[in-house]
Amino acid sequence: MNVDELVSDALREQAADSVPAPPHLADRVLAVRRRRRTRRLVSVAAASVAAIALAVAVPRLSTGGDDVRPASEINRSDIIGHPDQSPPKSLIAAGDTVLSAFYVTKSVKQPNGDEVLTRTYGLLDQKSGTYEKTPWAYLAVAPGSRTAAVLEGELPARRIGLLDLITGKVDRWIKMDRGVASVAFSPDGTKLVATTYAQNPDRMFADHKQNVNGKDVPGPVPSRTGFTVADVASGEAHWHEVPSSTDEMGWFGNARADFDWSHDGTLVHADTPTKPFRDYYTLEGSKADWPADDKSPVSVAAGVSPDGKLAAGDFAGYGETIAAAVLDAHTGRQITTVPVQQLLAWADNKRLIAWGCDPKKCSGKGEFHNQLLLVTVGTDKIVPLSGFRKASDDYPGRWTPVFSSR
Repeated sequence: MNVDELVSDALREQAADSVPAPPHLADRVLAVRRRRRTRRLVSVAAASVAAIALAVAVPRLSTGGDDVRPASEINRSDIIGHPDQSPPKSLIAAGDTVLSAFYVTKSVKQPNGDEVLTRTYGLLDQKSGTYEKTPWAYLAVAPGSRTAAVLEGELPARRIGLLDLITGKVDRWIKMDRGVASVAFSPDGTKLVATTYAQNPDRMFADHKQNVNGKDVPGPVPSRTGFTVADVASGEAHWHEVPSSTDEMGWFGNARADFDWSHDGTLVHADTPTKPFRDYYTLEGSKADWPADDKSPVSVAAGVSPDGKLAAGDFAGYGETIAAAVLDAHTGRQITTVPVQQLLAWADNKRLIAWGCDPKKCSGKGEFHNQLLLVTVGTDKIVPLSGFRKASDDYPGRWTPVFSSR
């Protein structure tokens, strides 16, 4: 089968329309509504990267009275973009995916000479359809984008809050018997994996110097102890010991070595400093083999497509050409490319949300002059979703997106 046939075949096949239900009744009802509703497709004319300033029409959100449906459910437009906003203020979404939060990171000096890398989040308020500044030290958003798991600072935290994104209130807390510094929802939203640490992985210690550009500065101290798998509905949690990884020379790498879920939710994994650069574990804490049907690069955020057929690849540009690879998820072989810098999330089985920039400004410092774009595999279609990434008074730094399903 040649490349064109492989691309056509991959794009023709769609995943079975089966959406695992989140644990809460309201979320389950909304999931059924989503499955039964026919999405209105928006026809978008082909655009070049140079035309990314074009606006995307957005229907007005209805937020009045007794309507308690999430904003991302009320507005079912296929593409919701705000190319004039950065950081974003209003709901951004494409296909089955919503920008549920974003954050900026700032180094805060401590009295003892340490420095703490703190996150400031803008979290989607599902009542108003806007992003609101939050006090949480770390958060993750559940499938359906109705609930967020939140951690209090300074990390590691001893409990996980389940935050309602419509009311803005924590419905309940899940207590942890060990401190956690990250949390992630399983693909079906029924479980959480929380990474446990003895110390804050985001704290740089004055008595543990590292050399950066010839200067000694506070450095990280790896202290991961393992991971906890918690049932969202019952709060039942089980911890498994998995200390920070080392290589043959004893180098630990980044102090933050968080666990996340495999594509099908049957395993958890964390990146490592040595090949194959990722370790997989069962939910019972046993070492597991790398899934045979997942050949996605560990450094690419988008990972595997919802139907498991394609995988997001690394940057594949050359010269002045901006491109990112799209791979066969089962073999890891490159199928094609799309004209963007970095692939962040799948909108559906054939479209991805990515960072992209003007080709004339993609070198040197210009690489940060980028914005969220929607691209379609097998075409040159590009639709801008946000303005060019920059800081603001509320978010003093380049913002990093957090995506979830809607």
